[in-house]
Amino acid sequence: MQAKKKFISGILIGILGIVLFSSKAVMVKLAYQYQVDALSLLLLRMLFSFPFYLVVAIIYSKKENPAINIKSDYYWIVFFGLVGYYLSSYFDFVGLHYIKASLERIILFLYPTIIIIFNKFFFRKPINSTQAWAIFLTYIGIIITFWGEVAISGNDTYLGGFFILLCAITYAAYVSGSGWLIPKFGVVKFTAYVMLVSCFCVFIHFGLFSKIDIFSLSWEVYLLGFLIAIFATVIPSFLVSESINRINSSNFAVIAGFGPISTIILAGIFLNEMLTLLQLFGALVVIFGILLVSLKKQ
Repeated sequence: MQAKKKFISGILIGILGIVLFSSKAVMVKLAYQYQVDALSLLLLRMLFSFPFYLVVAIIYSKKENPAINIKSDYYWIVFFGLVGYYLSSYFDFVGLHYIKASLERIILFLYPTIIIIFNKFFFRKPINSTQAWAIFLTYIGIIITFWGEVAISGNDTYLGGFFILLCAITYAAYVSGSGWLIPKFGVVKFTAYVMLVSCFCVFIHFGLFSKIDIFSLSWEVYLLGFLIAIFATVIPSFLVSESINRINSSNFAVIAGFGPISTIILAGIFLNEMLTLLQLFGALVVIFGILLVSLKKQ
C-alpha cells in the first residue's frame, strides 16, 4: 500500500514538474519579444536560480552518504551539470529563437528514443522490434510536424530544429545517467549540486563571450527571467528529480507525454501559436511512439 502511494505521488509530482518545465519555452518566447539574446536570458535564469540552489547545497552538504565515491561521483556531478542543464539549456534557448514553442517541446520529447540509441551503441543493449518501430514512428511524426512549417516560418526552422535536437541529445544523456547518482546523493542535494555547476558554466560563458550589458535590459525581461528561474527551473528541477527517484526514469518517460500537450496549450493561450491539423497529427504520432517505447520498458 505504501509503495502504491509513493508511486501515485511520484506520478503527480512528475506531471506538475513537467507542466512547469513546459512553461519555460513559452516564457522564453515572450522574453524574445523584448529584443534579448539567448545567452543574456539564460544568464538571468541562472542568476535568479543560483541563491536558491546555493542555500540548499549548503544545508544538505553536511549530510554525507558513505556510498558516495568522492573521486568519481563528484566528477559525474560536474559532467551532468555541464551537459544536462548548461549545454542543454543553451541549445534550447538558441533554438527557440527560430521555431515555435510547441514545436520545440515536440522535438525535445524525442529524448527517450535517444536514450535507447545511446544504450545500443555505448552499452551494447539490443533494440527490440517494438522499440525500433516506436523510434521509426517518432521520427516520422517529427517529419509530419515540420511538413509545411518551413513555408510558414522560413528556412530558420531547420536551424532551430537542429539546436533543439542537440538539446534533446544532451538532456537524454542527463536523464539516462542521473538515475544511479540520485540515490547516492539524495534528490535535493543532487539537484542543487548539478544546478550549481550549470550556473557557473553559464556565468563563465557569459563573461567570456558576451558583450551585452546585463543591466541595460527592459524590466519585462528581468521579470520573465525571474519567472523562468523560479517556476520553470528551481521548482520543477526538484519535482522532476523527486519523481524519477520515486517511479524511476522509465516510468517518468511515460508521464513526460504531458510536456508537448501542455506546451501546445500554453503556446496557444499566451503566444497565439497555432499548429495545423497535420502538425497536430504529427505531434500525436510522436507522443504515441514515445509511449510505446516507455511502456515496453516496464
